[in-house]
Amino acid sequence: MIELRQVSKTYPMGETSVRALRDVSLRVSSGEFVAIMGPSGSGKSTLLHILGFLDRPDTGSYTFLGKETAAFEDDELALLRNRFAGFIFQQFHVMPRMTALENAELPMIYSGTHRPRLKAQEKLEEVGLAERVRHHPNELSGGERQRVAIARSLVNEPWVIFADEPTGNLDTKTAEEIVSILKKLHSAGKTIIMVTHERELAEHAGRIIEMRDGQIISDERTGVGHAPSEGPSEELRVEDVLANTRSAIGTASLVAHLRQALQAIVAHKLRSFLSMLGILVGVASVIAMLAIGQGAKDAISQRLASLGSNLLVVRPGARRMGGVRLEAGSVSRLTLKDAEEIAALPQVKSASPEVRGRVQAVYGGKNWNTSVRGTGPDYGKMRASEPTVGRFFTEGEVNARSRVAVIGTTVATELFGETDPTGATIKINRMAVQVIGVLPEKGESFHRDQDDVVILPVTTAMYRLLGKDYVDSIDVEVKNADLIEAAQEAIGQLLRKRQPKNSDEDGFDIRNMSEIQEAVASTTQTMTLLLASVAAISIIVGGIGIVNIMLVSITERTREIGLRKAIGARRLDILNQFLIESVVITFIGGMLGIAFGALVAVGLSTFAGWAARISLFSVVLATTFSIVVGMVFGLWPARQAARLDPIAALRYE
Repeated sequence: MIELRQVSKTYPMGETSVRALRDVSLRVSSGEFVAIMGPSGSGKSTLLHILGFLDRPDTGSYTFLGKETAAFEDDELALLRNRFAGFIFQQFHVMPRMTALENAELPMIYSGTHRPRLKAQEKLEEVGLAERVRHHPNELSGGERQRVAIARSLVNEPWVIFADEPTGNLDTKTAEEIVSILKKLHSAGKTIIMVTHERELAEHAGRIIEMRDGQIISDERTGVGHAPSEGPSEELRVEDVLANTRSAIGTASLVAHLRQALQAIVAHKLRSFLSMLGILVGVASVIAMLAIGQGAKDAISQRLASLGSNLLVVRPGARRMGGVRLEAGSVSRLTLKDAEEIAALPQVKSASPEVRGRVQAVYGGKNWNTSVRGTGPDYGKMRASEPTVGRFFTEGEVNARSRVAVIGTTVATELFGETDPTGATIKINRMAVQVIGVLPEKGESFHRDQDDVVILPVTTAMYRLLGKDYVDSIDVEVKNADLIEAAQEAIGQLLRKRQPKNSDEDGFDIRNMSEIQEAVASTTQTMTLLLASVAAISIIVGGIGIVNIMLVSITERTREIGLRKAIGARRLDILNQFLIESVVITFIGGMLGIAFGALVAVGLSTFAGWAARISLFSVVLATTFSIVVGMVFGLWPARQAARLDPIAALRYE
């Protein structure tokens, strides 16, 4: 089964080096019980590690079942340790946060075995721990912990049991029980290679090898136990195992790694919480900032909706006279005739002239200073100002200069309180006007209360109230967005015909309200992204904290990593375990951050009056970002763990 030829091993020790093995040759057949003895420093443990695929010789040849192991890669050696070797250590090396059952099933996780607990429980029963399977190591005696280690070494039905001082830390009675278990395994046909200092223990073996200064000085058979056998043809089975080397984690292993990640997180609650804290704060910031930004965007969009869609506003232009810039309307005026001709253009759907002023509104014993606006009958549809109560005035009422009005909610509240104002008569600068409708609430926009307004027919406002024979502006609704530029050009040509021929400047100004809406919306979106970017920095800072915590965790769990590698964990298994642990921490932190961010957004909306809306996009973005941070920042520590040498890790103090 095993053959070593001229094997040597040297370890560097600072500036010097120590030769642990010197040209060792050895053959072990299937079914043998071999005891390796020698004083400390004789090389017996090094020999055991090489035989158990934990270490490689510097020179010489090691063949296992006819296969040269020097050509095997690290993952192939890990598979050999998992499938063909079982390890019993002097220090037990049981996981403190796992139960006896979970410790025993550990090698089966890396072999991809389904339903490993049944097999692990069976092996624990065989070593006399049927009543202790749910106990943790701190609830077990030394002998019971060693039995857990023996059960763990047997779950994958290995061909060779490697025991390193299996009774070194046990009392005499417990040591005898462990020896009895080893003899029973030997009787069942297991090959056992054991390192020990004790002559009495070695005499239970069928063969005793003594070492000194890295060399075998004696090799004698005691006649104890049954004779070795060549066993079945096993070469093909080794090739089968190596051929099944998996490049990705299996389903069973993924579930197991996830379970162990949660165990590690629960076992170190404070450290895990501190790891999550940076991600939690970062994600909460992203959620809150995006919610506030989205709320502000919605509020602004709602207010901009009052400007109308596909809307142009024509105003009197400002000119220069003698190098002096005059105010708008000081040279040219817009008239009702202009509005009629603009409305007749083929690109235009409707046009509404407008005049403005300040008035005193009185009803009963209440009065209120407000703005007045005279408009055409299409104003309500153009400006999204159709009354919620009552109606808007008609074309006939405009032509008749009727004394009717539509009032904003602020005016209605100040003059009428909770009473319905429709049908009531108010006085505007001593002119009696009947209220026929109440405008929809629009709130403040650009530091102006849009609901503090009284709207009259434009002719009524011009001739009965304000004494104007011109209009202050003309609102123009274009038939569709594609015709806006053509409409602007047509309106410009129309108005230029009406201005003085010697004028070199336009006496009017045309504003595209769609461009204003787009500019404001773009600015709001930029601010939202800026806020989210600033908040995302805290997630990155949290990711740096993940790196630090994971590196500390790897240092604390170095011996655990060594044990996992000794029982068959490949580099990818170790990398996946720590990477999954990092992702789980960031994912939980992200979920808590989403909840906390939502509370912050709701609190700001409720108590500070800020508009806030949490979108599905922000939740998905924050969740994805936290998982990516866990993967990116957890990858380097995970790679560091995966690269650890199993022997160095097991010996780490």
